[in-house]
Amino acid sequence: MKKIGLIVNPIAGMGGAVGLKGTDGEEILRRARDLGAIPGSPEKARRALRRITSIKDSVEILTCSGMMGEDEARDESFSLNVVCETGKFTTSSDTKNCAKIMLDEGVDLLIFVGGDGTARDICEIVGERITVLGVPAGVKMYSSCFGITPEASGDLALFYLSGERRDTSLAEVLDVDETMFRKGILSTRLYCYLKIPSGGHLVQNAKASSRPESEKAQREAIAEQVIESLEAGHYYIVGPGTTTKEILKRLGFETNVLGVDILHKKKDGKIELIGSDLNEESIQNVIAKEESGAVHLIVTPLGGQGFILGRGNQQLSSRILEMVGKEGIIIVATESKITSIPHNSLLIDSGNPETDRKLSGYYRIITGYHLFSILEAKSWH
Repeated sequence: MKKIGLIVNPIAGMGGAVGLKGTDGEEILRRARDLGAIPGSPEKARRALRRITSIKDSVEILTCSGMMGEDEARDESFSLNVVCETGKFTTSSDTKNCAKIMLDEGVDLLIFVGGDGTARDICEIVGERITVLGVPAGVKMYSSCFGITPEASGDLALFYLSGERRDTSLAEVLDVDETMFRKGILSTRLYCYLKIPSGGHLVQNAKASSRPESEKAQREAIAEQVIESLEAGHYYIVGPGTTTKEILKRLGFETNVLGVDILHKKKDGKIELIGSDLNEESIQNVIAKEESGAVHLIVTPLGGQGFILGRGNQQLSSRILEMVGKEGIIIVATESKITSIPHNSLLIDSGNPETDRKLSGYYRIITGYHLFSILEAKSWH
C-alpha cells in the first residue's frame, strides 16, 4: 500500500477572479472574501484525484482535515487517514505543519494544491528530501513544480505511483512580491528546488523573463497592427502583459500591466478606455450589455509556458470566455515569446473543461505589423 500525502490550500487562487492578483496576507484574503471570491482549489484537487482512481485500492491518502484535503479525498472515495487537524480558516502554518507530518510519515508522493506561495511553504519544510508534485490552483503560477493542469498533475502522479515513470528531476520554485505585483511591477525570485516526477510535457516550465528593451520595437509594431484593426462600435477586453499593454500605451492610456482593461471604439472612430484593472464581475457588467460579436478579448501567452488563459488572468472566467467565443479572441506575441513556448502549442485552462474544448483550435497570432504566425491552442482534459 503506497502512501500519498495530500495538502490543499483552500484559499489559493481566490484573489484572481476579483482582480487582487493573489491572496497572500490576511487583509488581502479578507478583501477577496468581501468581493465575493469563492474557493476554486478544492475542485481542482478533485479533478486531479479523479485521474488516479484506477489505483485507489492500492494507495492510502494521508491528508489534512476539512477542505485542506479530507473533504476532497472523501468525495472521490479514497481510503484516507487524517494526520493533521486544522481550523476553519487555514494559514501557511497549517500547510507547513502538515508537510512536516507527511515528511515524517515517509509518503511516497506529496501532492499539494495551490500556487507559488504554497510551493514555497512546502519547499521550506521538505526541500528535496521527498518527491512532491503541485496541482495548479493559484493566481501566480511561475514555478515549474506544477502539472500544466490538474488533470496533467493527476496523470503524472498515476504514472509515478504505478511505476510507469520513476525518474525525478529538480523543479524551480519561484515567487513574486504581491505588494509590488499589484502595482504592476513583476520581479520573480528563485527560492528553492523541489524534487518532482519527471513529466516532460505534463509539467509546466518556469515563467520566462521578458526582455522589455530588446522587444520594444516588436511590441510597438504589434500595437499598431491591433489598433489599425479595431472595429467601430466594438469593445475590446485587454488582458495582462507588456505586449497587450503596449496597445493602451500607444493610445495614451497608462494602466496596470497586470490588470484587465476594456477599450471601446465609438462609431465616430474615437477610442476610449471605459474600465481599468477590472475584476470578473465588472467585466461581465460591461459585456453583458453588448450584442453578440461586438466584444473581443486581446491576450498574450505566458512566456516559457504558453498559457493564454488560466494563468495570471483569472478575471477572465469561463462565463466571460463563453460570451466572447473563440472567434472573438485576438492573440498577440513577440517572436521570442513564440519561440519560448514548449512544443509550439498554446495552452488553455479556464477551469471549465467544456469551455476549454470550445476555445481549442488554431489561432492566427499577431507578431508584428502585418506579420502573423499560426499556433494551435489546446486544453488538457
